[in-house]
This record gives sequence, structure tokens and C-alpha cells, in this order.
Amino acid sequence: MIRIFVLWLLLVPVWAVCQELPTTFILLRHAEKDMKQSTNDPDLSEAGKKRAERLASMLDKTNVTAVYSSDYKRTRQTVQPLAQRKGLVVQTYIPSKEDDIDRMLATNTGGTVVVAGHSNTIPQFVNYLLGEPKYHTFEDGEYGNLLIVSVIRKGEGVKVVWVTTD
Repeated sequence: MIRIFVLWLLLVPVWAVCQELPTTFILLRHAEKDMKQSTNDPDLSEAGKKRAERLASMLDKTNVTAVYSSDYKRTRQTVQPLAQRKGLVVQTYIPSKEDDIDRMLATNTGGTVVVAGHSNTIPQFVNYLLGEPKYHTFEDGEYGNLLIVSVIRKGEGVKVVWVTTD
């Protein structure tokens, strides 16, 4: 009887860990912005609008559970077509607030979360989840990068797949 109890004590934590579901983040920089607008918050250009529609089409068969964007027109407009197709509301986050990333991870456990940010904030987001500074700011003209990150716990066994859609 004691052996069974000891075995049970050893297996329950292993079973509990195996039951944890990874959260998948699909991270991307906003699509091309309209450089003709003299504002720090421009809309997407026509090319950017097309890229946003392609993103929505690409993820059509993906079970997206949440969509986040920084509080800029270009990031919201990049993920809005996807959110509309999925019947979701684009939620705002502050890229510099690690608490916002922690909250995303906690409230979307086991889900697939699409996050639109910027050339510097998306690599920082991935680095935060990894727990190490591995990724660097995207080049100015790079808009076709998708970083797919699978994570159960920040800094432990995080998997990153980098896909270029151009």
C-alpha cells in the first residue's frame, strides 16, 4: 500500500505537468503604413491593406482565440480583417508593459493568440517569453515575418518558428 501511495505521489505532478496546454502566439509587425500621411499614427497603405487581408486568409482555418494590437491605427488595421472573420474584438496592449504579456499568457492558456506590434516590440515580446535576448529589431522594410511561439511557462521550453510570408 505504501508503494502505491509513493508511486501516486510521484506520478501526480508528472501527470499535472503533462496536462498543461501550450499557448500559441502568432506575432507580427504591422503591415505597410501610408508614408504620405504626415502623422505618427498613419493608416495602412493599399499594400498594407492587402497584406492584412492575406493574413486573415492565411489564418482562416486556424482557431484564433484572441487578437491583440498596440494602440496605433496601423497595428489595429493589420489585424482587424482577421478579428472580423473570427468574430473577435481587437484588444489593446502596451508593448512595453510586461504585465500585459503576462496577462495575455494567463487569460489565453491553450489558445492561439495573434498579436500585432512593431519592428522593435515584436522581437522584444518573443525575447520576454524566451527569457533571453535572442531576437533583434526587424529591418525597416520587413513586413512579412510571422513569429509563432509556443509556450507553457515563460522562459521554459519555449519554441519559436519564424515564417516569412514574402
